[in-house]
Amino acid sequence: MSKPSAMLGRGKAKLAVAAHPMLIISTTSSHTRTTSGNFFDDLMNQIPLPRWAIYVIVAVGILLILLCCLCICIKCCCKGKKKKKFQRDEQINLKGVDGKTSTVLVQPDVVDVDYGSTKVYRGKLLYSLEYNAALSELTVGIKQANNLKAMDLGGSSDPYVKLYILPEKSKTYETKVFKNTLSPVFNEQFTFQLPRSSLLKSTAVMKVFDFNRFTKHQVIGELRLQLGDVDWNHVIEEWQDLAEPAKFEDENLGEICFSLRYVPTANKLTVVILEAKNLRSMDFGGSSDPYVKVQLTLDKRKWKKKTTSIKKKTLNPYFNESFTFEVSFDQIQRVNLVVSVWDHDTVTRNDAIGKVFLGCNASGNQLRHWADMLSNPRRPVAQWHSLLSAEQVNSTLALKKRIPVPNKVKESPLFEKHFK
Repeated sequence: MSKPSAMLGRGKAKLAVAAHPMLIISTTSSHTRTTSGNFFDDLMNQIPLPRWAIYVIVAVGILLILLCCLCICIKCCCKGKKKKKFQRDEQINLKGVDGKTSTVLVQPDVVDVDYGSTKVYRGKLLYSLEYNAALSELTVGIKQANNLKAMDLGGSSDPYVKLYILPEKSKTYETKVFKNTLSPVFNEQFTFQLPRSSLLKSTAVMKVFDFNRFTKHQVIGELRLQLGDVDWNHVIEEWQDLAEPAKFEDENLGEICFSLRYVPTANKLTVVILEAKNLRSMDFGGSSDPYVKVQLTLDKRKWKKKTTSIKKKTLNPYFNESFTFEVSFDQIQRVNLVVSVWDHDTVTRNDAIGKVFLGCNASGNQLRHWADMLSNPRRPVAQWHSLLSAEQVNSTLALKKRIPVPNKVKESPLFEKHFK
């Protein structure tokens, strides 16, 4: 055999040998895939459920796992944001605390807090003030208003001004009504008899209203001028922006003094109405016929009530009358005491002069008096309180309406024990 032929034969042999392992590898891979497929089919066949049900269960499981992962991610992100925000706020709050001033550590008073980022522009009012010391006369001029807030659907208003002096509020004046205008010209003057001593403690209130014939008149805005801060050496005439009207009038309704005594072992609350002074006159003769109503409310509902005798024609009555209520220690923490002064009228309905309420939900001097009573059991604690308007106290208490009780239930001993 020639040499080239031998080499060719040796090359073919090598090719045959090389091709044979490749065929083995391919066969092995195919056999592995076939075995895996058979195992999966066997596993699926062993589950006693249809194929479609198994697929649904698997899909739901995967979906639940994804939802859990998503919730965990969101929670982690929120924690990170809150932590960053807290650190940023802490840096802002502590920025001014350098040991040289204490103003940053003082919490602002309630009246200093602005509950609202946007202020509604209500217009402005031009007024004048002049005081004649020889005649003890205060003359207030209502000149004109400009750019008043529109209160009607047509984009206009029917404005007029109401004027009075606090705390006496003996006279109330009103200007003429101007129809369909936001810039009325009034040019009216009003006179009040006011001694110099009262002038320095008085406040002039100018309220601009929108007139409505068939509905309640709406307040557009108001001005409150502390007359004690005015320079009376010359006539005052100036423009001022109208402010949001006060929710309640700061009137001088008088003061009342009473004592409280609570005995926890006997479950007895004793209220002694001592006296009142400088009450607001409710009758035409400049006097009143006052009496005091003492009422307990429990869980925002009227509970027990007692009244004093009536004192005729006086603004400084002396009562010294005692009332005892049965109140358990559990109830004393949920009870409010309402003390109200009323003017008795034989013909017409009795009028409320003023009210005050004490309890764990009260504030200021009222809360302090209640706390002193609880911290000093069996000892009477007396204190003077300034009367507030009935509207203000009623809105704060927000008592629930009483459910009518049948007479048979009222006559039962159980009802008398707990509700009388």
